[in-house]
Amino acid sequence: MTDNQQQGSDIPPANELPTQASGITPETLKSAMKAFKKRLKLTALDEDSSLGRGPFSSGAKGVYAIQPPNQFPREVWEELCRLGKLRNSGHGMYELVKVES
Repeated sequence: MTDNQQQGSDIPPANELPTQASGITPETLKSAMKAFKKRLKLTALDEDSSLGRGPFSSGAKGVYAIQPPNQFPREVWEELCRLGKLRNSGHGMYELVKVES
């Protein structure tokens, strides 16, 4: 019997606790960020390559916020916002946080 079981504690040992308060693994967060960056890059390339611009337009505007990939639940994106890697732009759109150098 372990010390936790003898004392009647419901708290698991430290090595069994999840690394995040929400229970999302760091591997999941890493793959979600990778998928987000890939989607953002592809969306920006698609937007820049459109032929529908008029001759007097000011050029490329840029894509800053996108709807995140649906392979991951909303909790993953909220956790990335909490960690400061993404910012919620509203209406289900997220953008990368600019890192100041």
